[in-house]
Amino acid sequence: MSSPLRLDLERNIRDEAAVDPSSQSFSSSEESIVKPKPITLEANPDLLPEKTGNKTTRYLNFNFFSAYRKLFSVIFAANLAALVAFCVKTKGLPKAADVASACSANIMVSILFRQENMVNIVYEIAVAVPHSFPLWFRRRMAKVFHYGGVHSGCGTAAVVWFILYTALITKNFIRVRDGDSLANLIMSYILVTLLCTILAAAHPKFRVMFHDYFEAGHRFAGWTALIIFWTHNVLDARVEAKIEGVSWGMYIVRSPNFWCFCVSTSCTLLSWSRLRPRDVYPEVLSDHAIRLHFKYMPMQPFYGLKISTRPLLEWHAFATIPDEDENGKINGFSVVVSNAGDWTRETIMNPPKKLWTRGYPLHGLLYTSRLFKQIVVVATGSGIGPCLSLLYADVTPRRVFWSTPAPEQTYGKKIIKAVLKADPDAIIWNTREKGRPDMVALTYQLVLESKAEAVFIISNPKLTKKVVYGMETRGIPAYGAIFDS
Repeated sequence: MSSPLRLDLERNIRDEAAVDPSSQSFSSSEESIVKPKPITLEANPDLLPEKTGNKTTRYLNFNFFSAYRKLFSVIFAANLAALVAFCVKTKGLPKAADVASACSANIMVSILFRQENMVNIVYEIAVAVPHSFPLWFRRRMAKVFHYGGVHSGCGTAAVVWFILYTALITKNFIRVRDGDSLANLIMSYILVTLLCTILAAAHPKFRVMFHDYFEAGHRFAGWTALIIFWTHNVLDARVEAKIEGVSWGMYIVRSPNFWCFCVSTSCTLLSWSRLRPRDVYPEVLSDHAIRLHFKYMPMQPFYGLKISTRPLLEWHAFATIPDEDENGKINGFSVVVSNAGDWTRETIMNPPKKLWTRGYPLHGLLYTSRLFKQIVVVATGSGIGPCLSLLYADVTPRRVFWSTPAPEQTYGKKIIKAVLKADPDAIIWNTREKGRPDMVALTYQLVLESKAEAVFIISNPKLTKKVVYGMETRGIPAYGAIFDS
């Protein structure tokens, strides 16, 4: 995920509306005024226990050896084991065909872990763990949102495999020169250059500094690489078929490369086959935020969606908010966009009537909250959006801590009402009036008070890391969006 999701949610509370006629659903034009309770909880840093270990062990355990890097390392270790096996098999250098198969398999897995349906299946498997399982196991399963480590691990391994493959066929070409081998070699060097460029541009620092350029470049370079790989696969099959003395068609059908690229290409086509222009019904909340309503499908909670005004160049991911009709039935969804850059600013200033959507709705970090019996939800600013999707689902008991400047003026009474319906004792901290709170101390106090098993935070990268680190180093499972996946 390259940037935090910035969205909002509302919910129609049907039961309360039936008991109290003055309480209106969020889809109604009228709305009762709901005020948060006065904040009585004061930050007390003295309640914070000492962090575990020393500075070095804490850095290694909670920073360097992240779940993302662990997954990356496991993938790379598995590929290294495969290389050793190939060398043992031939009692020397591996066969070019085996190396090519390893490369295509890694590309396939890398693309699969960016395909929406596949990612949703991975989430469903992880979240299916019952609460009866020990906390140490559930807290590890909740790290499933680091699946980007598999994507980047396989992508990096594929590049290394293909460099090795190119070196092997270069050696073979020097020994036996022919036209098919030359064409195959030229294609290989073009692919090596392209793959190394993609890999270098995917470095987190480059992505942060040049995100829009990275996104467009990564997409077009990936498509180009896939087309060249298909051409290369045909050329390679002609060379290998001659060596093995079989027909070209028979060789390519028996080749693992062919089937791996069939899967990879199908994943790419499936996502883009769902590209559609959608009608948008904008609702301006303030000069800092806007709510965009969509009516083309009912959307359940815990899903996110990508939207765009320029589908070939840039996409923006948002958590979706189920919209309900007067009968409490989900009849669409919405997203809340807050001012966080050029695209969001333009969307707020000039509300769109149509936007593009692509792919299938995707589960995200907060879906893993279902693994815990009780949680604390922490948000700053527009980070309340994805959190409110969780609150709408009303699956896991929770306490809510929302710190933001002028919440009512910026996000409206409906959002405050949604928070208080989910947690009547929610802490809604107005930073314009009270200044910035001690997020770590207050979050820890809420954990003690509610006996929560885990903390979920949606905020900016710096504060997310601070709160997650502050909780994890004191033995409390904590989860926040990652920004380099």
